Amino acid sequence: MVFREVAVIEIREVLRCWLGGVGLRTAAERAGVDRKTARRYVEAAVAAGLTREGGEAQLTDELVGAVVTVVRPARRAGHGQAWETLLVEEPRIRDWIERDELQLTNIQGKLARRGIAVPYRTLHRFAVERCGFGRRQPTLRVADGEPGVECQLDFGRLGLVPDPDTGRRRVAHALIFTAVYSRHMFVWVSFSQTLPAVIAGCEAAWAWFGGVFRVLIPDNLSPVITDAEPVNPTFTLGWLDYAQSRGFVTDPARVRRPRDKPRVERVVPYVRENFFRGEDFLDLTDAQRRVEAWCASTAGLRVHGTHAQRPAELFAAAEAAALLPAPAGRYDVPIFATPKVARDHHVEVARGLYSVPGELIGQRVDVRADSVLVKIYSRGQLVKTHPRKPPGGRSTDPGDYPAGRAEYALRDAATLTAKAAAAGPAVGVYAARLLDIPLPWTRMRTVYRLLGLVRTFGPAAVDAACARALDLDVVDVTKIARMLEQAREHEPTPAAAKVIGGPARFARDPGEFQAGQQFQAGQQ
Repeated sequence: MVFREVAVIEIREVLRCWLGGVGLRTAAERAGVDRKTARRYVEAAVAAGLTREGGEAQLTDELVGAVVTVVRPARRAGHGQAWETLLVEEPRIRDWIERDELQLTNIQGKLARRGIAVPYRTLHRFAVERCGFGRRQPTLRVADGEPGVECQLDFGRLGLVPDPDTGRRRVAHALIFTAVYSRHMFVWVSFSQTLPAVIAGCEAAWAWFGGVFRVLIPDNLSPVITDAEPVNPTFTLGWLDYAQSRGFVTDPARVRRPRDKPRVERVVPYVRENFFRGEDFLDLTDAQRRVEAWCASTAGLRVHGTHAQRPAELFAAAEAAALLPAPAGRYDVPIFATPKVARDHHVEVARGLYSVPGELIGQRVDVRADSVLVKIYSRGQLVKTHPRKPPGGRSTDPGDYPAGRAEYALRDAATLTAKAAAAGPAVGVYAARLLDIPLPWTRMRTVYRLLGLVRTFGPAAVDAACARALDLDVVDVTKIARMLEQAREHEPTPAAAKVIGGPARFARDPGEFQAGQQFQAGQQ
């Protein structure tokens, strides 16, 4: 309750009514004071000698002055002891109000725990007069600026709208665009407040207005602002990308400062009460269709209280031609991410894998992915571009792997065979024979071993060994290795092996049998 000083004439009226024989409640009502206040003054007057038998002649200025002195003793600066106690705590109370934004009941409890017990009414008067509590700053009318420059927008809760996808009613929000100069507005209805929802609303607004405003003044929406610093706010990458593509700048309002966007702030309850409340909608599409008609007729053709004109007519006459051109195509909402390059030379973006050069393994890279391309940046430099893949898809550039690893990682048997053929024609044919199975990638390690023999013994020796093995129809890298170790790759092919119908795998040299016969003759 706000404190009010009781005037002398009111005190006299309370006492006069009491002398007339009415009760305290009636006397207080006639004097316009509280019943408890009337009781205190009557009790003080009775103590000073006032009686009902003496009549109204007793109500002298001296008697009333004595009553006031008893009920309201003189106080220094017009305040009592509780006020003097609060003066000592003024810096702390001011800090609680301005910095911590505490309620007075909370502050009263904190003071009580410090041993300072003051009435709430006194604390309220002190906070209002000394600490600025509840004191609204005067609102200054700011000029509207040039036509077609500024547009203020804000989200407001509307109510429940049926959602056919889920089969239930969901809370719908309105993203409201208000042209500062003409007050013409557009409303976008959505179930979410994500960046795609905000961008979809902006795209619909530019199409509806026929152009883009040069300056957008939003609230501190999380899809737009990451750090709501009053002077230098930090915008999300997605919002900056969209603002650059459409050519407007963003001047966000400060946190909890509705006066920074007053043109749209007062429109939110207007949309909710005049358009939404009491209406039944089939779905979000039906609500959007009807709200656009409402913006063009009801809201657009009303006479606005500020400029006393119809917003739609003023917009068409002064603002429509001043807007930036409307977007020609649809904006492809991108995804921004900073993944770490894994040891397999890939980064994951939207559940898809994309290769990155090997020197970036373990580092963070910046990724911008739209529906067509995935661009990967490292320290501001574009290092890779891939076509966008669906979730679970993979895009790999063989050039991102170190030399000799791409074929194995990609299971590229053809490239591996070509690499073997570069060491020699027989080596290429031998590798092709090794990989000529239903699952060639299971033999790729064998071909890598063959290429390792090329590095160890040289291409010529391995090619000769492979040619000799092919003549014998021996497809076994282990045997090639033994031949090279024993330096038998240049031995002539046994004549017995060259028979009609193809080489015999287990044919032996006739000389071996002659040596055996000579040994047996010596024994005899």
